[in-house]
Amino acid sequence: MNKYQQLSQEERYTITFLLKRKKSRAQIARELGRSASTISRELGRNRNTHDNGYRAEVAHSYATARRRRERRGSHFNPSQWNVVIKKLKNDWSPEQIVDYLKKYRNFTMSHETIYQYVLDDKKHGGSLYTHLRIMPKRRRKRRNSRDSRGILPGKRHISTRPAIVETRKEVGHWEGDTVIGRDRHHCILTLVERKSGYAIIKKIRARTAAEASAAAIRAIRMHQEKFKTITFDNGTEFHGYKKIEEKFPVLCYFATPYHSWERGSNENLNGLIRQYIPKKSCMKNITQTQCDWIAKRLNTRPRKRHGFRTPQEVFYEI
Repeated sequence: MNKYQQLSQEERYTITFLLKRKKSRAQIARELGRSASTISRELGRNRNTHDNGYRAEVAHSYATARRRRERRGSHFNPSQWNVVIKKLKNDWSPEQIVDYLKKYRNFTMSHETIYQYVLDDKKHGGSLYTHLRIMPKRRRKRRNSRDSRGILPGKRHISTRPAIVETRKEVGHWEGDTVIGRDRHHCILTLVERKSGYAIIKKIRARTAAEASAAAIRAIRMHQEKFKTITFDNGTEFHGYKKIEEKFPVLCYFATPYHSWERGSNENLNGLIRQYIPKKSCMKNITQTQCDWIAKRLNTRPRKRHGFRTPQEVFYEI
């Protein structure tokens, strides 16, 4: 058996595959050269909270996030935390404490680390939170909360997607999102094919269901035979998805609210686009010609995961 170490994403994909083949935990453990307890612990801790199923991408993101939380603040010793706690009890804000540490102590930490420490203290019955004037709402955990954005009954959840989508073995399965500009009005629709990474970018005048649906329809019309499914962000601009399904043999699915990792390809594409359209840019003057140029640049850029073939070559099976 291997000496214990964290499961890799590749091992998690193997677990997903073997579970779909109805393999037992013991059989999976033997296949990976792991202990049965390691597999049981993995399936117990990293199942999808939405449907209690196990999918490699979700499991890996849960494990990564957990390690990040566990590491946060762990490299500070008790005497350093005592300095912070003393200031908190004197009703200092985390920002004020950080400034003090930078000026008068030989260590520093982020105000976010202090907020998380206070939240953990509160969770375990502590009273440090009572010394803060504000506990920012943005630090509220959302994993099990109800989606506060527009609700549309009948949307297909990502957990009901065909298993073939996750394997990235065939062209035709897409992810979609919008990227909004500084004026909060003009934006772009981004679509990326999961196997190849082939991108389509459409300029839209407003972040509305009508505009987003019309742009998606224009995109699909160009490559109709290469669209089988689209997994959208959960925003209300995609509530016109039925218009897409009425025109084409395409099924639309929706990611879990606030689970951006479920559309990892799209999140990666949006990050690449920022090289050409930086954050806080106004998109009012961005044209479709510019969008097509950006997409072409990305589609003809070699990718390591394709053995340095381009998304365009993989998409068209050149």
